[in-house]
Amino acid sequence: MKNPKVQQLNVVDTLETNYMPYAMSVIISRALPEIDGLKPSHRKILYTMYGMGLLKGNLTKSANIVGQTMKIHPHGDMAIYETMVRMTKGNQSLLMPLVESKGNFGRAYSRDMAFAAPRYTEAKLMPVMTEFFAAINKDTVPFVPNYDNTTKEPTLLPVTFPSILANPNQGIAVGMASNICPFNLVELCEATNKLIDDDVEGMYEALQAPDFPSGGEIVRNKAELRRIYETGLGSFTLRSVYHYDAKDNVIEITEIPYTTTIEAIMEKITALIKSGSLKEINDLRDETDLKGLKLTLDLKKGVDPERVMVRLFRQTPLQDSFSCNFNLIIDGRPQVLGVKGILTEWLKFRMDTLQRQLIFERSEKEKQLHVLKGLEVILLDIDKAIAIIRNTDKEKQVVPNLMDAFGIDEIQSEYVAEIKLRHLNREYLLKQTKNIQDLEKAIKELTALIDSPAKQKKRIAQELKRIADTYGQPRKTAIVSQDKLPEPSPVLMISDYNLKVFLTRDGYLKKIPLTSLRGNFEQKLKPKDCLIQEMDGENRGDLILFSNRQKAYKLKLYELEDSKASDLGNYLPNLVPMEPEEKILYMVATTDYSGMMFFAFSSGKAAKIPLSAYETKTNRKVLANAYGDPALRDIRFFQEDCRLVAVSNINKVLIFDTAQINLKTTRSAMGIQVIKSKKGSELVAVLAPEEVTFANPDYYRANIPAVGTYLKKEDRLTLHGECDTGENVNLMELLESNTEESSEKPE
Repeated sequence: MKNPKVQQLNVVDTLETNYMPYAMSVIISRALPEIDGLKPSHRKILYTMYGMGLLKGNLTKSANIVGQTMKIHPHGDMAIYETMVRMTKGNQSLLMPLVESKGNFGRAYSRDMAFAAPRYTEAKLMPVMTEFFAAINKDTVPFVPNYDNTTKEPTLLPVTFPSILANPNQGIAVGMASNICPFNLVELCEATNKLIDDDVEGMYEALQAPDFPSGGEIVRNKAELRRIYETGLGSFTLRSVYHYDAKDNVIEITEIPYTTTIEAIMEKITALIKSGSLKEINDLRDETDLKGLKLTLDLKKGVDPERVMVRLFRQTPLQDSFSCNFNLIIDGRPQVLGVKGILTEWLKFRMDTLQRQLIFERSEKEKQLHVLKGLEVILLDIDKAIAIIRNTDKEKQVVPNLMDAFGIDEIQSEYVAEIKLRHLNREYLLKQTKNIQDLEKAIKELTALIDSPAKQKKRIAQELKRIADTYGQPRKTAIVSQDKLPEPSPVLMISDYNLKVFLTRDGYLKKIPLTSLRGNFEQKLKPKDCLIQEMDGENRGDLILFSNRQKAYKLKLYELEDSKASDLGNYLPNLVPMEPEEKILYMVATTDYSGMMFFAFSSGKAAKIPLSAYETKTNRKVLANAYGDPALRDIRFFQEDCRLVAVSNINKVLIFDTAQINLKTTRSAMGIQVIKSKKGSELVAVLAPEEVTFANPDYYRANIPAVGTYLKKEDRLTLHGECDTGENVNLMELLESNTEESSEKPE
């Protein structure tokens, strides 16, 4: 077998030959809109409907429209029908619908709401389409043969307003794309008139912001909008509209961004709920009906709806962006233009169509005037004309004989010869010749209009004002200034719920939502481990951990994973950079850093530090010198001053009021003397009043500093070790058994 021949091809030449025709066809004849605001597929459907008399007639089956359109648009029936669906009023895709509809045409805001088959739906053209086909039969636009050369179709529609910016338009071509946002028709017509008057700033001011058929809110950033208006590129933010029903404790979302669907929103919210990051919502329901879109969110009790919506705006498509790319076909070439550029090109297009219309009308009037001039000559001797016609032997000789007898041309003679016998009366003939002056006047006016661009612009401006008054609608998309929107605080993005925090002796930390604690009070712990503290908190709060090395570690509670009672929890050395042998003694959960910390030391001194001293502007996680003396005997947090019981190692007891201790703003402050040292005694514990049983508490009460009073034998107190057993012990027994190590541990 001979070796096969390998043909070498130039890649560039191959692309130019095989790929470029396809690419240019997609760009020019399929994906990008032209200056009349339509893609070829849209234009073919609308022109077919116009030819079917659906501008003023009754509705007809969509299947009929699809079938007729295939005469000039050789594509599948479903492709044609889907294109028509988007233009209908029922689908709500366009700010200014082009097709009136009856039946189920789906909804633009729903991905799953399918439209009915074309045999079930009916359609006709909307009244505004009168402006698209205005004077189309007066040579306003060029016509070209259809694909099989059996009929002709227009290359553009002579629309009398800038429809290219009146409806949203999106297309993806080869190597380029287009995404045009719509503007309110009233604002658009006013802006165009401002441009006609060369008032560019007035044009920008007239266009307040884009307007979308889905409503919602647009966050107006004037600088960004100006950039879009000038370059055709940029983006802006769209937000949903919602209402809070306090009676049912639900949020009702009634308008969503044009760029998303209700199913996409529901899927994202459901995912947040399942992941546990959105606990404020009990349920969500799609309650969309014939009245319109509605998405209902059931909130839990006590939840702030504003906080929930701030989170949803940031984490779901309830707030979305629209990226502009004003790419359209101008004179057969794709161009990216700003608003001014597009309106300028549309004015050129409109003046060209108007010029062609005026020339056509003048030509028709000149033809009519020409034949009437011939009739006027004939009227000088109508009897002679009748005699010539009567005495002519052959029909084909009538026109030449009239031409020779009266000196008129063939067209004039043909017109005279075609006059019916019943019209050969003085009234009819005088009426016809009387129109000569009106025609001459009209021709003169048309000529003046054709020769004056200024008069043409004035006529266009009048048309735009009429269109705005006739078809204009109030804005659907509300405008919200970006300056008036509050900056979303990071705290607002956190799911807020109540919880409990548990700390064990061996250094395990659990964050458990209260909803998970219902009926689960027994905590799973490692063997020989025990709880040393539990505290209520909120997920958006901070957690401060005090260690035996005079350090305070700060954590964000929302950064900790939720645990269950059946979990061991998080091992603290994995959360904070603890040193070997370092232990966490106490923890405080707070959202506002109110309240104060109390520290008591073996020297008998005590310090009271506001919790705000541990608040930092930066996200510092470790605070050194969290308290003043490493010989710590007690640490506790309280919101208001209270009474405490100080106990020394020589059986001295003192009941004192913490209000007598001045607040110190410095975390490392040693505080003031509470119980005085006697015979080298030390403070061993500080207890709460409920932890002691005294027959006469006043016996031990004194103003600080004081030495204290010896404990009576009949009085008892409870000292807590690292793991509280809750047993009552006699202080003398405790001291004699040398349990100082356990008494140093905080409650």
